[in-house]
Amino acid sequence: MKTLEPERFKLSDILYGFIVPLILVLLIFVLAVYVNPTGSHALLGSDEGLGVTIAVILTQGFTQMIILGIPLVLGLVWNKWAGGAAGFIMGGIYYLAVAGNSSILYVMYGMQYNFFGDMAMLFYLVNAVIIGYMAGALSGGSTNFKRMLGAGLTASLTTTLIQLFMNNQYALEPSRQMSIDMWNGPLWYALFISFVPSIALGVIVPILAKVMSWYGLTARKQY
Repeated sequence: MKTLEPERFKLSDILYGFIVPLILVLLIFVLAVYVNPTGSHALLGSDEGLGVTIAVILTQGFTQMIILGIPLVLGLVWNKWAGGAAGFIMGGIYYLAVAGNSSILYVMYGMQYNFFGDMAMLFYLVNAVIIGYMAGALSGGSTNFKRMLGAGLTASLTTTLIQLFMNNQYALEPSRQMSIDMWNGPLWYALFISFVPSIALGVIVPILAKVMSWYGLTARKQY
């Protein structure tokens, strides 16, 4: 009986196993320190303005895109159950991390808020489940790009609208007031902050899912 020989070491192994991870580490460091408005060297500014808007999208928006993007892609390339389960895990991690950080942050400012009981915060977990399940249900196992794109955009925009409603109606006072103030300000800013990341997510993830299907990186038969 023949045994499978391991592949020989190639230069490309260095690229994907060493260089790419280091690039990712450097990217996260730059976003956290030099782009994040609360970073120690916020090059795009820390007050209002276009620079801060871009910084928020590249940091907080990017984080939420990852949290929602993983269940979304699994819903498209696998099925609705995989998408929903991944959403529960990713959304749960995000909820616990952000709720804990926000609660501690306000204590430092002398205010007591329990963000673990914030319904709007909890809906980051709920929406992560919904986006994966909805995308999987709407795509129905198809690898047709138009159907995947429609499913991705529908799921992404639906969860965005749900989160906006929760932020304006059921969030704790500090978060709710920030959301209300944003919508009372320039409309373009509120729309830009709210919908640009979700539209990007709804387009980029189906493209990624389609490319994955070309290489057989899917848990179902292609047709």
